This record gives sequence, C-alpha cells and structure tokens, in this order.
Amino acid sequence: MKHLRSLRAFIDELEKLGDVQRIDAEVDWNLEAGAIIRRCYDLQAPAPLFTSLTGYTGTGFRLFGAPGALSSSRHRFARIALAVGLDADATGQQIVEHLAAARARPGIPPVEVAREQAPCKENVMLGDDVDLLAFPTPLIHAGDGGRYIQTYGMNIVKTPDGSWTNWSINRMMIHDRNTLACLIPAPQHLGVIRSQWTALGRPMPIALAIGVEPALPWVGGMPLPEGADESHYLGALFGEGIELVRAETVDLLVPATAEIVIEGHISLDETVMEGPFNEFPGYNATEASPKAVFHVSAVTYRDGAIQPVVAAGPPVEEDHTIIGTTSAAEILHLLREAGLPISSAWYNFEAAVHWLSLAVRSDWHRTTGLGSHELVDRIAAVIFHGKPSVNAPKILLVEDDVDITDLSELVWAFATRSHPDVDRGEFHYPPAVSDQLAVYLTPEEARSFMAGKVIYNCLLADLYPGGKRPVKGSFENGWPAEVRDRVLANWATYGFTEQ
Repeated sequence: MKHLRSLRAFIDELEKLGDVQRIDAEVDWNLEAGAIIRRCYDLQAPAPLFTSLTGYTGTGFRLFGAPGALSSSRHRFARIALAVGLDADATGQQIVEHLAAARARPGIPPVEVAREQAPCKENVMLGDDVDLLAFPTPLIHAGDGGRYIQTYGMNIVKTPDGSWTNWSINRMMIHDRNTLACLIPAPQHLGVIRSQWTALGRPMPIALAIGVEPALPWVGGMPLPEGADESHYLGALFGEGIELVRAETVDLLVPATAEIVIEGHISLDETVMEGPFNEFPGYNATEASPKAVFHVSAVTYRDGAIQPVVAAGPPVEEDHTIIGTTSAAEILHLLREAGLPISSAWYNFEAAVHWLSLAVRSDWHRTTGLGSHELVDRIAAVIFHGKPSVNAPKILLVEDDVDITDLSELVWAFATRSHPDVDRGEFHYPPAVSDQLAVYLTPEEARSFMAGKVIYNCLLADLYPGGKRPVKGSFENGWPAEVRDRVLANWATYGFTEQ
C-alpha cells in the first residue's frame, strides 16, 4: 500500500499511467477551463492540468481538473484507487472493502510538524494583504453566481471544547478579495459544529485546505458518525498519521503539504448572496440565496500552487465517485457490524448517488432463516438512520451472483427479479434524513431534509427451493469449462482482436 502524501505526488503517479493531460496553451479561467474539465468527464479523458491561465500567466499557478473522476487509463478506478493507497488496477469492490476494513481499526492521530517542514507555508498573506483574487479560480459553469475556490478542498473546524475536529467538503464562492460565501447545511457536521459556536455567540474558526493529499477528499466525503475525526480514520487507512502544521491565525492544524490554506472565521449572522452552482443530481442550477460569510484572516500557499477543480454536473464526476464510494464503504461496515449477510455495497456512479446497490450472500435465506421482507426491514433499520441515510433514497437488493459494480448486470437483475407488486418487489419507508438537492423532492422535503425511502427487493433465495434458483445463462454458466477454454484460446484465430 502506497501513501501519497501530496497532490503533486498523486499527479506524478497519474502521469505514469498517461492519465494527465498537461495544457500549456493559454486557457481562460472564465468558463473555458470549466468547459474543458466538463468535456473530460464526458469523454473519460485524462485529467487536465492547466499551466497558463489568462491574466495569471507567469505566476506559476495551475489548475488540475477532474482529480477524482473515472480514469482514461485501462484501469477505470485508477484515480480512486491510487488516492486511497491501492494499486491502479483495484476493482470497485476491492476499494470499498479497503475503506470498510479501516473502519474496524483504531484511528491513528495526525503528527504535528514544524513550520519549516510544511510546504504550505512557503508564502503567507496576512490581514490587509489577503487577496483571494490572486489565484486563477475559475468561473466553472456559465450560470454560476461567482468563482468557486472550494470544490475539492477540506473545510476544517472543531467544536468549542476541542473534543471533535471535522473535515468536510462544502462549496465556497469568492465574494471579494477577503471573503467567501459558504454553503453550510444545518444537518451536516459542519453545520452541527457551527451551531455550537453560534450558541456561544462566537464566530466559528475555520481553515480551508485546497490541493490536499489525495486521500483526504475521500475521507472528508465519507459519512462517518458524529464525533469521529476524519484525520484519525485516514491514519487507520494507511497505518500512519497524516502530517499537519499549525495555522497562522486560528487554533487549527492544517495539512502540511496543502497547496493553499485559507484561514478565518464564519460570521455569526452576516450573509451574502451565493449561487447558483450546479450540483450532483446533474441539472443546471438557477437559484441563489443568502449564505454565511467566511472572513479571511490569512492565506498560505506553495510556490506554483495547484488548485484542483470539480465541474459538478451529470455523472460521472467527483460528487458521484467520492460520495458513492465512501458511503458504500460506511454502509457496508455498519451492515456487517449489525450481523447482516452482506457481501458488498456499491453506488452506481451513473445514477448520480440516487441508487445504492447491496449484494447479499447467496445463502442468506438458509443461514438466517429470514424471509426477504424481514431482511429488508433489518437493512432499513441500519441505513435509514443518521448520516448514511442522506444519500440512500433508493436501494436495490440482490444476491451476490450479480456484480453490482457492473451497471448492465444490475439493470438486468432489477428488471428480471423485482416483482412489481409493492408487497413483494418494493418496500417503502417513512421520511428519514435526506439530501435536499434531489429534483423530485417537494419544497417542504427539501427544507426539512426529510424524505421517504424505498428498497427494491430483487432477492430470489426465499422463492425457490435449494437447487432450483434461476441461474444466469452466461458464458461462464452455459458451457463446459473445456469448451470455454478452447474458445478463449482460439479467439484470435477466429479473427477477433480483443479478449
């Protein structure tokens, strides 16, 4: 397992795979860079690294687009796998298993390093010298309300008593040279901690770290329980603590190798207009609203700082890969902890984090004695509670003869195994904690962060006696091994060019 400790080390590894496209031609930060990034998602192209931005040529500042998207290499999940310490050829299920296994291990706290050891301290802006417009932050989408400097960074805050530090990703838009407009939903942990500062009548100290080591955005997007420190989980993931350094103007520790660190306070009650900005459901945003103000007191940054950028929208982009992969891992951990016979969990990225797929051990009915409705209810009791409920509006439940990471297999299983009768094929549950951005929600559901849930039952084991369950008529199941081997050995002889 390889722990890549900086964004630059991550980019180096991607370049070895041919998964980075360096763009030295001048590109305008005003929409052109965002359009290129979006096109890279659509084509599953190499991640673009922009080295010359209009108005910023000669500064050395760079943009890195699509840092956590699907790879252009022959390894589809390479950017995800390398970020979390696995080889580039890791499968989706191996990645989820890796993340889930770390949840069962004790956390390892960060290591504080001296200022002189921290590349993020190479340059420092303080007080009146702070200028957020010094960086080539792009206007990403044509309808955006402003330039979004935070699309893939880490918001770092801690409770007033210091007992809990939280790391998260929430978008932030530049308002002017020393203030940001921040999306801080109340049910999210960032909002929970802010409410504690507000109750004391004090602005919340915050640090925004941009261009962090590659595993941090994945850890920050994972629905860990309240009170869990994401940096400690990252330590468990790699078996060693992340290196942090003390911030300049707030009592927080920040990633030592971050490209840019922005420090300050979230105002108690001051707001500015923020948005529109496209989000993970995949539709053009049209609404702006007042959001909390982040007053910036310091900015530190590396020479030639690299700013990662996500052009949010239709699948597949980082909202889908990060939320999907890490939420699947957390849910898999919780279901197994509850003693349920779950083989794997997966969010199909193409469904924009609206479908969670669960594979159940094929022997579940024999070993548990449960019927499918009872099993579905037990799964619902685990998932539709707390943070994991947020991005689990629709769940597809299948046996593990189906590869749930293969969308074509999953659609086939859903279409052929789920009964259209609501008493057998689908089970509806009362409103539970939900994301507010799904376009099908009513205004009240969006305001309350509560919406109904459904589990689609595609299980067969309790319908058929042993040995009678339908078997997929695939290449593997439909022909004797010696015939399959002969066909594969002679594939090129038949005139085909690929296996």
